[in-house]
Amino acid sequence: MSPKTLVGAILPFILISALVLYITGPGADYIIVGTPLPEVTLERIDFIKNEIQITVRNTGPIPVDVVQADVNDRIQPAAVEPDGSLERFETTLVRIPFFWNEAEPYNIGITIHDGTRFEREVDAASLAVTPDIQTSTKFALAGVYIGVIPVFIGLLWLPFIRRLDSKKMGFFLAITVGLLIFLGVDAIEEALEVSGESLAGAINGPLLILVAASGAFLLLQYVGGRFQSHHTPITAAVLVSIGIGLHNFGEGLALGAALNLGSVAFSASLMVGFAVHNTTEGVAIASPLSRQKNVIPKLIILGLVAGAPAILGTFAGGFAYSPIFIVAFLAAGAGAIFQVVLALSQWMLKDNPYHSYQICGGVALGMIIMYVTGLLS
Repeated sequence: MSPKTLVGAILPFILISALVLYITGPGADYIIVGTPLPEVTLERIDFIKNEIQITVRNTGPIPVDVVQADVNDRIQPAAVEPDGSLERFETTLVRIPFFWNEAEPYNIGITIHDGTRFEREVDAASLAVTPDIQTSTKFALAGVYIGVIPVFIGLLWLPFIRRLDSKKMGFFLAITVGLLIFLGVDAIEEALEVSGESLAGAINGPLLILVAASGAFLLLQYVGGRFQSHHTPITAAVLVSIGIGLHNFGEGLALGAALNLGSVAFSASLMVGFAVHNTTEGVAIASPLSRQKNVIPKLIILGLVAGAPAILGTFAGGFAYSPIFIVAFLAAGAGAIFQVVLALSQWMLKDNPYHSYQICGGVALGMIIMYVTGLLS
């Protein structure tokens, strides 16, 4: 590359960088009208023995200083670690010595330097989980119950699927596509819900969802194209397993967060719903391999790829809950699933017209199955 070409490539980046620095620096005095308002998000609240810990993030456009904390509108002494001065997106930990009662509701407030107060409601206080052996074992078992076991149960439908002719096989592949479409839309809906409830406007949850979903879609599209130039049964099964694994990681995040917050009834209903829901995912993995021989070792590996991420998700949601992380991963799971739908559809439609009743009916039935089983969660 010649020096002139290199300068031509770099010069626009230098100029736009200089413009941004000017706009956000001395040029701001000439173009900004009015006063920018502060915004603080109480991102996480943990109840530990005789103490309440709040993770506070500055999500506004200007620096802020945390000066005061209160519980149920009563000012409390508090320690701020490392300090209360927060630049944009910076976090700090506020520790309030407080004798709280389990299962009682609390209103937690943080006041900044200009007197503005930000609050968050806790419906029922519960002791924060700690990553000890006993708790870790419980979380691992929860992930196995909702991810690994249901997927392997679903794989038991393989002998039945093997006995189907090509048209009926196309019907079951269409069911798989319907299952996956529902999972993708469901993941986007969950991401939007978490974004609306837990993310500040400055984070821009919908755009985070778009970026994460698009990134996962394109990455899986690249990976699928690299290891096979044509869509084959094993290619389809691998892509399905990866997409389902990402989705199950998101479900594990939701379950881990519920266990972290002490929501016993809610976490139990999630486990039942996810377990029934995820059993159908075994069909999605087994269908592409129904005409293959010696598939048992492959199914074991693919079942773990699809189900085991639920264990990791449960750990992440329980021990390191972060709404930004959850939103991003739910969206990434949706993007991966939509790519799998594309790849599987291309492979399925080689032998079946898209307007046949097998394909149309199968896709519709797959979505109906997921909707009905999803009602349990």
